[in-house]
Amino acid sequence: MLRGAGAIAIALPWLEIMGTERTASAQAAPAKRFLSVYTPGGTVINRWRPTGTETNFTLGPILSPLAPVQDKLLVVDGLDMKSAVGEQHQAGIIAWLSGTTQAPNGGYGGGPSIDQVIASRISAGKKAKASIEIAVRWATGKSHGLLSPMNAANFESAAPFRPIPPRLDPTEIFTDLFGTLDPSAGNDAARRLARKKSILDFLDGRYSALSSRLGAADAQKIDQHLTKIREIEKGLSSVPVETSACKAPERVDTSDYNPRTGLNSSDNGSIKDTSTDAAIPKVGKLLMDMLVMSFACDMTAVGTLQWSDTEAKHTFPWLNLTEHHHFYQHDGGFRPNECELICNWYSKQHLYLLQEMAKVDMGGHSLLDESVVFFGSELSDPPSHNKSNMPFLLAGGGGGLRTGRWVRYPNLPHNNLLVSILNLFGDSRTTFGDPRFCTGPLTNLT
Repeated sequence: MLRGAGAIAIALPWLEIMGTERTASAQAAPAKRFLSVYTPGGTVINRWRPTGTETNFTLGPILSPLAPVQDKLLVVDGLDMKSAVGEQHQAGIIAWLSGTTQAPNGGYGGGPSIDQVIASRISAGKKAKASIEIAVRWATGKSHGLLSPMNAANFESAAPFRPIPPRLDPTEIFTDLFGTLDPSAGNDAARRLARKKSILDFLDGRYSALSSRLGAADAQKIDQHLTKIREIEKGLSSVPVETSACKAPERVDTSDYNPRTGLNSSDNGSIKDTSTDAAIPKVGKLLMDMLVMSFACDMTAVGTLQWSDTEAKHTFPWLNLTEHHHFYQHDGGFRPNECELICNWYSKQHLYLLQEMAKVDMGGHSLLDESVVFFGSELSDPPSHNKSNMPFLLAGGGGGLRTGRWVRYPNLPHNNLLVSILNLFGDSRTTFGDPRFCTGPLTNLT
């Protein structure tokens, strides 16, 4: 290291003066952000599953909208959610992130969800918010707008592991997160930029002084290193401060959306709020924008987005579907074409989310590159409520996650995936959730 005043230090290239060179394989840095995204009711698995090989595959019709970001995806196929013991939908959403079974008599789970474990490690006490949980068109049926085992996905990291309700009102969420965003924050960015430039000026002088003490080969390496530093300095000079990654999302009018309409919901979905249903696409987009910017502004490092809940008793007028999702899954008999249409639409929303994360420059790499995004549901097959071959997706590059692949793990418990996600964040544990349903971390993720 070349050290200077205060905490300034920069690594030197390998020089002959240092002795015999040794090679070592560097371990990937832990992931910095975690986002979990829930969609209800499983999928149509034969229209979801890719075709081809691990590294040369074609996304199925349901996932096909994600083709533009296929190189950022890891399709995780074949896992069974064996810890989802209890009521068919409730046990699924409880186990999805916690890996625990549902308590008797319609209770919750018996442990934390991985998002909260990760938050306690990388976010709590370090960010303005330990985590952010938000949902669109949530608690639409028998839970009547209230927290219940039918819609709870997040659980506190310490006993008694209470469920965490998502926030529902887009206006309130926006005001809380961005209502006081200082428009003069660019001044802070300018100071950081000036600091970087001053460090580079210092290093230029230190390198020049060092080079006079070196042999020809080492002097050449130092000169090459100096050239790179000057290139960085030129790049910094051309970066406009006003393009800082942190900025408030564009506000949209959500006056036609009632976030509390679930309070008046009916058990069978017969009471409809067509105005609120029609606003789901724009509200969902705003919620995704707010999550992305909460990461970019370093407000939090952990988030969860729920697209509805396990009942999903709202309509899809923009898809010309007048019945609710649960009707097409079960109540009206299984309708695979309608379910495929809905699941394909969710894939389009996932594409938007990932592309927005990829646009955010976090200093030479994107927000997506340093993150892990986990897409999941509470079951796999709608008509049977089966939870084998779960439709799971990972995205991003955090923790060395190796994407652009379709990996298959026939009949392994999904708790193994939860352990593996924790490992991506530097957590070295080898089991998570109910130990009866965990055999250790998955291989071939990194």
